[in-house]
Amino acid sequence: MPVRPTPQSGVMQIAPYVPGRSSAGGGSSGKIVKLSSNESPLGASPAAIAALEGLGNTLAAYPDGSSSDLRQAIAQTQGLEAERIVVGAGSDELLHLLAQTYLGEGDEAVISQFGFLVYPIVTKGAGAQPIFAWDKDYCVDVDAMLGAVSERTKLVFLANPNNPTGTYVSEAELMRLHAGLRPDILLVVDSAYAEYVTANDYAAGDRLVRDSDNVVMVRTFSKIGLAALRIGWMYGPAHIVDAVNRLRGPFNVNRAAQLAGEATVRDVEFVARLKAHNKKWRDWLTSELNRNRIRILPSQGNFVLALFEEDGGKAAKKANEALLEAGLIVREMGAYGLPDALRISIGEERAMRAVAKVLKGLNE
Repeated sequence: MPVRPTPQSGVMQIAPYVPGRSSAGGGSSGKIVKLSSNESPLGASPAAIAALEGLGNTLAAYPDGSSSDLRQAIAQTQGLEAERIVVGAGSDELLHLLAQTYLGEGDEAVISQFGFLVYPIVTKGAGAQPIFAWDKDYCVDVDAMLGAVSERTKLVFLANPNNPTGTYVSEAELMRLHAGLRPDILLVVDSAYAEYVTANDYAAGDRLVRDSDNVVMVRTFSKIGLAALRIGWMYGPAHIVDAVNRLRGPFNVNRAAQLAGEATVRDVEFVARLKAHNKKWRDWLTSELNRNRIRILPSQGNFVLALFEEDGGKAAKKANEALLEAGLIVREMGAYGLPDALRISIGEERAMRAVAKVLKGLNE
């Protein structure tokens, strides 16, 4: 082997993250509908679009390095303290920063069996080892999570609701998980889909953060209309915010993202419309498909996970091919260890009816 720069060992153990596909390939005809990335079916907030008018006049200047106006807007609308908020280039950046700040060689991070694929990536990237806790019927098992904790554990990732299953843990179970952790273990509550939750016993995590020294809540704008601009935010204790800000890039969030983010977070009517649309068609699609040899997991996100539990994954492959032929792109789940599942984002009415027609037609 030639002498050359060598990456850290953890980096070469990472399976690269593959996003949801954007094209249906050569077999489809007509309009392509992308239902693979959990994007907003109603587009962006009109207020966010308007906020970007005249942006060209400011392109030569650096953006606000601390995203202060956006942090203030988040704080005011969410009832939080602006000084305890960090804004990132998507929640992915914040997950990377937390891992780089609190994990190192020999450390471990506990992740649920079907947790977000970015968690093991950032863990290995920091030189640490991901430890997986098995779910119970596709739901995070708090006892299994606590049982996976060892003396090497420094961080626990919890997606709530979880992507890709759509399942969630109640506020009581979230509190029980935290109570079972040592005070030197950081609990990262990833509430990326909080805006879509309708369960009465759910908590996004902000109250737990306020009352604790070892919990952070991570959120995103990507699911509420601004996926293209990459904005995420974190709410945490002052000492964690201080540590993360020391590693965070000085101009990590661009001006367009800051402007659109501030407008979106203040446009509560738009977010409410998104939630109402999502609930209506999430419930409808679940009801339509659950009767046709397909199991739809109860979801609190803006997507559903469809399980085709026959033929060891062949039924899911056949269903995906039929959807692609109809110009409907959904997310295959083999990377998550779910070859018999497809994740379907909640889209416009026409798209939902088309998905139901295709999948129900396979069983006639």
